[in-house]
Amino acid sequence: MRPILPADPAVRRSSLPFHFRPHSGSPLSVAPAPGTAAPQGMRIAIVTDAWKPQVNGVVTTLSETARCLNADGHVVRLFTPLDFLRIPCPTYPEIRLSLLPGRRLSGMLDDFAPDRLHIATEGPLGIAARRYGLRTGMPFTTSYHTQFPQYLRARAPIPTSWSYAFVRWFHGPALRTLVATESMRRDLLEHGFERVGLWSRGVDTSLFRPHDKNYLREERPILMYAGRVAVEKGLEAFLSLDTPGTKYVVGDGPALPALRRRYPNVVYAGYRFGEELARHVAAADVFVFPSRTDTFGLVMLEALACGIPVAAYPVPGPIDVVEHGVTGALAEDLGDAIHAALALDAAPCRESALRRSWEVASRQFIDQLARIEGAPPPARPRVLPST
Repeated sequence: MRPILPADPAVRRSSLPFHFRPHSGSPLSVAPAPGTAAPQGMRIAIVTDAWKPQVNGVVTTLSETARCLNADGHVVRLFTPLDFLRIPCPTYPEIRLSLLPGRRLSGMLDDFAPDRLHIATEGPLGIAARRYGLRTGMPFTTSYHTQFPQYLRARAPIPTSWSYAFVRWFHGPALRTLVATESMRRDLLEHGFERVGLWSRGVDTSLFRPHDKNYLREERPILMYAGRVAVEKGLEAFLSLDTPGTKYVVGDGPALPALRRRYPNVVYAGYRFGEELARHVAAADVFVFPSRTDTFGLVMLEALACGIPVAAYPVPGPIDVVEHGVTGALAEDLGDAIHAALALDAAPCRESALRRSWEVASRQFIDQLARIEGAPPPARPRVLPST
């Protein structure tokens, strides 16, 4: 069990055999103090432009991965926008962009002296970390969490060919680019990527589990979406459908005000977290995932863990998570997918989620980092059994 840090930073520094780095913005950034025994394993730097207070699959994935790797004896340090001066992203103020982070990030990476460098996003921090790796000759891996060309295309008339040229440039020097699914791996290879590896996702099945349906009292069936409320999530394709029952949107984002005006009969629940989020999801009858741009869709796993079938398009992400006709329904007509999903049983949904754990996903991540050519072999981390 990790130590519980005292509330006062001065007490933390004086009473614990760790250096706590408060500028990191996360208790995951705990490293051994000089003169104390370091845990066996690797020192892993993960650089990400996506971090709290954002609520999305990238933040969840990195948080859970760092937690599991720290528990297995590795020393993980997350370098996030909370370490730097920040400005709000145009059209999406919830996302904070680091302002000119290069020099400060270089010094922080030098101080941490990682054995492995992983770059999670293509924003200002990711670009600065890429430059650091190329300048110092340090090998690095990257990950591809969002279908960046399609994401940009949903927001601006930018040709996807231009965007693919950028992501090939960004990820090209990486020894390996990690994606969550086999379909996404094939897609990147078809678009000119050369070294693409798999790093799947997990779900906390002790938190996301079946609950009492009466937690929500609206008219049945309850059709639910949970996640960021943004244009690239395709919510209009769901909310514009003529379906019986109640449509629920759990989450927030820049598209919410316009959707409230256009679809006033929808229940907008705002952000929910932890047990409250799990109870909302478990009270639905079908989880609707209308996005065509996600590389995975972590919320689908959370819904399945609650015993809720998924309705989605047959695109990368859903085709890798949902077993059509068993744990959900995939169709180009989203209304047809919802209708078919309503007839499915909860038990296979839960069973499919129980086969996935963050411990297994994190082992896959560390195995990819361990395969860096010319790097010393890391300690073999212990894998906790899936529950």
